[in-house]
Amino acid sequence: MPGALSTIRVLDLSRVLAGPWAGQILGDLGADVIKVERPETGDDTRHWGPPFLTDDQGRETTESAYYLSANRNKQSITVDFTRPAGQQIIRELVQQSDVLIENFKVGGLAAYGLDYQSLKTTNPKLIYCSVTGFGQNGPYAQRAGYDFMIQGLGGLMSLTGRADDEEGAGPMKVGVALTDILTGLYATIGILAALNHRSETGQGQHIDTALLDVQVACLANQAMNYLTTGKAPARLGNAHPNIVPYQDFPTADGDLILTIGNDTQFRKFAEVAGHPEWADDPRFASNQARVANRSVLIPLIRQTTVFRTTDEWMAALEPAGVPCGPINSLDKVFADPQIRARQMQIAMEHSLAGSVPLVASPLRLSATPVHYRQAPPLLGEHTDSVLMQRLNFSPEDIARMRASGIL
Repeated sequence: MPGALSTIRVLDLSRVLAGPWAGQILGDLGADVIKVERPETGDDTRHWGPPFLTDDQGRETTESAYYLSANRNKQSITVDFTRPAGQQIIRELVQQSDVLIENFKVGGLAAYGLDYQSLKTTNPKLIYCSVTGFGQNGPYAQRAGYDFMIQGLGGLMSLTGRADDEEGAGPMKVGVALTDILTGLYATIGILAALNHRSETGQGQHIDTALLDVQVACLANQAMNYLTTGKAPARLGNAHPNIVPYQDFPTADGDLILTIGNDTQFRKFAEVAGHPEWADDPRFASNQARVANRSVLIPLIRQTTVFRTTDEWMAALEPAGVPCGPINSLDKVFADPQIRARQMQIAMEHSLAGSVPLVASPLRLSATPVHYRQAPPLLGEHTDSVLMQRLNFSPEDIARMRASGIL
């Protein structure tokens, strides 16, 4: 069964995470994605290790775990497009492509005639998605942008970490490159919107996606907490600024997360906890009151949760309809029966390792399901086949260009 985007061809000139993440999503949805990399070195993340993938004998391969996370369902070709012959290869591939993704500095590709203004004359229907740190305009446009920096500059770190009056206080980044991931998702949404517009008008367009814009947009309720009050929210550790109780609590053998979203759930929790009086106490009876009196309520809950194990609390709270859960390490995540039932870990054939474990796509489409066709490719693994099939290059043409360093 063909994927939802099986008629779409994507040329992915991006590297690291945000752009490749968008390319992988499009590939998972069926698009034919060609990843263009630098000869010899390739995508920066190929070298971001350890860890590296090991084969069935336990020997390390050259494929980093980081690279493997974002490059499934792509073909890899190596082209030096700083040289005229390489630029011509890209232009010929653009003529056959629907989408181009790039994450070079603003204006970086113009020197090679590979910017949007140049390529739209080659293919007026081209959807050209630029992913940068700060966007195509503004005083920071020429700066390089990396996820960690943007988490700080964009305010996320000011909201993440222990409160100032707690031990270990201070701003903290999120444990994964979340801004890159969110930018990849927004880039994908923009590409899909542009494809729909093109189907209506026949026109391509330029998509300007910036990590900083995405980070600010995803501040969500915290941004509105500031905009409606003029007061910058403070760090609350694992607590929620607008909902109480909505945080972690100690148990007899670990931790328990409570995410109580309404007053009915709080009443049920109070009953299970052996303190039904809490639900009728005017200090705690409504969420608004609980937020105002969190400094009183939270210690009371903590004094109660330590007398049962995490599993005992979950066994009592789940039947009562009180949202709760453990804090799992990744070994427990991938052993979780729900994760297994949803098949969130897959394995694909790999030319070096025999098999590579991967995290599945979370998309479940009934008519056009995700297909896993190609493991993250080796550097330049498909250069010959793509150039011969797409551009009618002969083996001699390819050998000559490879000898000259173009491929």
